[in-house]
Amino acid sequence: MEISFPEAYREVLPRAVAAPPLFPPAVNAVPSPARPPSGTSDSPYLQKNTRAFVHAMLALFCGGFATFALLYCVQPMMPGFSQSFGLSAAQSSLVLSIATGPMALGLLITGPISDAVGRKPIMVVALFTAAVCTLAGALMPNWEGLLAMRLLVGLSLSGLAAVGMTYLAEEIDPAHMGYAMGLYISGNAMGGMSGRLISGVMIDFVSWRVVLLVLGVIALAAATLFARRLPPSRHFEPSSLRPRDLYANFALHFRDPGLPWLFLEGFLLMGAFVTLFNYIGYHLLEAPYALSQAVVGLVSVVYLAGIYSSARVGALADLLGRRRVFWMVMVVMGAGLLLTLAETLWLVLPGVLIFTFGFFGAHSVASSWVGRRALHARGQASSLYLASYYLGSSVAGTLGGLMWQWGGWEGVVGFIGLILAAGLAVAARLARLTPLQAASTRH
Repeated sequence: MEISFPEAYREVLPRAVAAPPLFPPAVNAVPSPARPPSGTSDSPYLQKNTRAFVHAMLALFCGGFATFALLYCVQPMMPGFSQSFGLSAAQSSLVLSIATGPMALGLLITGPISDAVGRKPIMVVALFTAAVCTLAGALMPNWEGLLAMRLLVGLSLSGLAAVGMTYLAEEIDPAHMGYAMGLYISGNAMGGMSGRLISGVMIDFVSWRVVLLVLGVIALAAATLFARRLPPSRHFEPSSLRPRDLYANFALHFRDPGLPWLFLEGFLLMGAFVTLFNYIGYHLLEAPYALSQAVVGLVSVVYLAGIYSSARVGALADLLGRRRVFWMVMVVMGAGLLLTLAETLWLVLPGVLIFTFGFFGAHSVASSWVGRRALHARGQASSLYLASYYLGSSVAGTLGGLMWQWGGWEGVVGFIGLILAAGLAVAARLARLTPLQAASTRH
């Protein structure tokens, strides 16, 4: 989902004089000095087609891949956890929720820490810690031990999710920022899809412990490459962690008439998306479909539609305006959701694909809207949106399990439908906002 907020940065960062860190020291901070003209021989920023640029992008691609592969690899294995530990669907969903919840909180913590101690050290420690905790999780003798390791995985991964884009903003030449951000986001996307795909197929042939060991080793290799190849920060300037300044910036965003609703929208969108993918596996394993676990794992291929839609819908929103496009893609999500109620598999699978297409499009619009709406401390605004986003995954993903126990797939669909209805109500309120001229001519 890992994949889906490039627009806010693609539009804002290339225009920045020196892009603000995720948690700037103060709202009225003195602007940083202007960057040298891009493309000049004495420019200290990373230039496209140089060895340092290639190394940086390779490292960040691998880091993003490992982050979202580790976070979401457990989703297709939830039915296996239910069998191994005698758990209900709701209890099994904790293996994902207990990681995304701390990740949401960590996003608000690791950003300020990186402002004080540096970008690369935080990201390196985050990746190695997450890889080691995944390997340790495979060796845990009981469910409680596995959950403890997953909690640490989520908390650790917030280090890269919160800092990766700030590193790019500080080190990459503005002329190449869109290209660099696209490569980084593609790593996030490929990681989210591949983690689900690898675990979903392997779990049909080996135990969940073997799957976690394999993914832990892959993540360890990615962390090693990341540490060796990522160039050190050359433009990082440490700042103090002053709670008063942090609070002032947070309060600024919550006084805005639109940003709190966009944060809520992130919560609702991700809650709906994760709930569907948490329990669609249970649904397809049962009659009348009775698919194998390996085939169910292949459903993750629909992420390719989401990778496509995030860019296409974002471009359409630039053309027509966000308020006009936003509610449309949420209706698309609802149409796909209804198709999953069919008894014919050839309608269910397109329904999942359509739902995924709509979700990534909606997330792209919402995340870019945050970047356009926030006039100050944009990094903090993005962190608040992402924190709400992952909190929605944790809360709604677990509540969906109760709906599964109560009403089966129809109960889950009804629950997601209520979330989407709330999301449409928020979209209608956002459509009535007065555009901020200083932020953009289109909202």
